[in-house]
Amino acid sequence: MNKKQFFDISDMLKEKEWWGFNWLEHLTAVPAPLVLVTGYKENGLANGTMQSWFCFSSENDFYCIFGSVSKYSHMYEIATEKKQLAVNFPDKTCIEKCMNTIANNSYDLDELTASGLHYHNGSKIKAPIVDECFLNLECEVVWEKEISEGGIHVALCVKIVNVWMDEAHYNAGKCGRYGETGYLYNVHSPVNPETGQKDASTLGILNILPS
Repeated sequence: MNKKQFFDISDMLKEKEWWGFNWLEHLTAVPAPLVLVTGYKENGLANGTMQSWFCFSSENDFYCIFGSVSKYSHMYEIATEKKQLAVNFPDKTCIEKCMNTIANNSYDLDELTASGLHYHNGSKIKAPIVDECFLNLECEVVWEKEISEGGIHVALCVKIVNVWMDEAHYNAGKCGRYGETGYLYNVHSPVNPETGQKDASTLGILNILPS
């Protein structure tokens, strides 16, 4: 291996646009699952927010921890006021419609319907469960914490209180959870720190290595 250290941004990389992210995120470019987080806005209309900065933890209960939620997003507003949301996992058959929620991000719009998605209410919480997504997690907000004091992002922890999963996906003999028909991963615009080349964000899948 020919390892090099990178602890300070170069002048070449300073000239690039990072859209609020730290350059080290693009240097490491660690893939993370891509989900559509849903809830109801104060006006009762459905909201959808694409998210990829999260992980899971289990200790008595099952938790999802979002590492970067903007205080100016509909997702944060819903988490703060409603205390309930759903985490929906798309596969490649519906990812385009889920991504459409980015363009249909209007307070006076049902963002899911406008994006061609269908949904129903959860059974434990009041939040949209997206029919097209193969896995849906009903969640209640537990806590939030600022990433940096006075910053615009928070870490948000939610407890999973109910799970919906398509039988064809938890059955490995059918679609399964992984590979071409399973979870999608966000590969967030990798950058070469020496040449400055910054690639576009892409989607990835998880292939299981043979044992």
